[in-house]
Amino acid sequence: MTRDTFEIAGHRVAPATRQRIQIPIGRRVTGAEVALPVEVIHGARPGPRLFVCAAIHGDEINGVEIIRRVLRRSFRKLRGTLIAVPVVNLFGFIALSRYLPDRRDLNRSFPGTASGSLAARLAHTFVSAVVENSTHGIDLHTGAVQRSNLPQVRACLDDEETSRLAHAFGVPVLINANVRDGSLRQAVFERKIPMLLYEGGEALRFDEHAIRAGVRGVLSVMRTLEMLPPGRSDATRAEPFIARSSHWVRAGQAGILRGRAALGAPVSPGQKIGKISDPLGAAEVAVEATHRGILIGRTELPLVNEGDALFHIATFDDPAGVWASVDDFQGELEDRT
Repeated sequence: MTRDTFEIAGHRVAPATRQRIQIPIGRRVTGAEVALPVEVIHGARPGPRLFVCAAIHGDEINGVEIIRRVLRRSFRKLRGTLIAVPVVNLFGFIALSRYLPDRRDLNRSFPGTASGSLAARLAHTFVSAVVENSTHGIDLHTGAVQRSNLPQVRACLDDEETSRLAHAFGVPVLINANVRDGSLRQAVFERKIPMLLYEGGEALRFDEHAIRAGVRGVLSVMRTLEMLPPGRSDATRAEPFIARSSHWVRAGQAGILRGRAALGAPVSPGQKIGKISDPLGAAEVAVEATHRGILIGRTELPLVNEGDALFHIATFDDPAGVWASVDDFQGELEDRT
């Protein structure tokens, strides 16, 4: 049976081919056109249509490298269609900024409208061209500027198919997170499309562990969807730990933060995970964990103001077990070439 061509934003991609296309999203103030770079790989056989995107926040660049490495594969045996969008927020990416030129957060602007703000128009184009042509999705993120995240997947785990893919991604920590108004996850959820949000590393920095984990995760999801043949490591994948809540520990005073605990470390209420003092070392106060769990995020900036978010704790019944799993996982990433 002859398979149909894949159509996206006015472009036609024949079966068993891959094509790079540009989807117009507007113009710069100079008049130069701005377009989304997209690569479509349309397999010879039918299957799921998976979109993988990155840099919805323009300074979150780990996902751009993850997609570049994924696209280095030949995909000769691909079933279905892969839609790769390495940079969604082109305006922020060029400016090394999380935001669009009008300071709007693209990930609070979905599903967007064709006649709204720049953010709304970009969101609308992405949803109509990419999301509505897909059956599944993976959105790649990092922490914000000067903030690192442990490799983790956030998703609506109460949905059976989404949970199956989250487990398949292969990171030790899953966060059962509700969707936020205006987010891509909300727009995709309303269209009943299973989607994962991967977090790892920090903005404007390449984190090799987070990149390797992301590449492995994307390919593992594709194998689970039977878009690719099974991999050798799939059968030995460790069961991840699921957190149902998370909490930020904030600075009680301004000053210089020292003694920061490592990402993935287990913590208990009252445990000292840092200390803040002024430049002379006077008026030193301890930063204490507020919940039992592991650290999934932390600030990388030593200079803090009162109320700043310092440590992000995901709650687990067995933090030591999670830490052991995280440690094993990091060792596996070190061994990969």
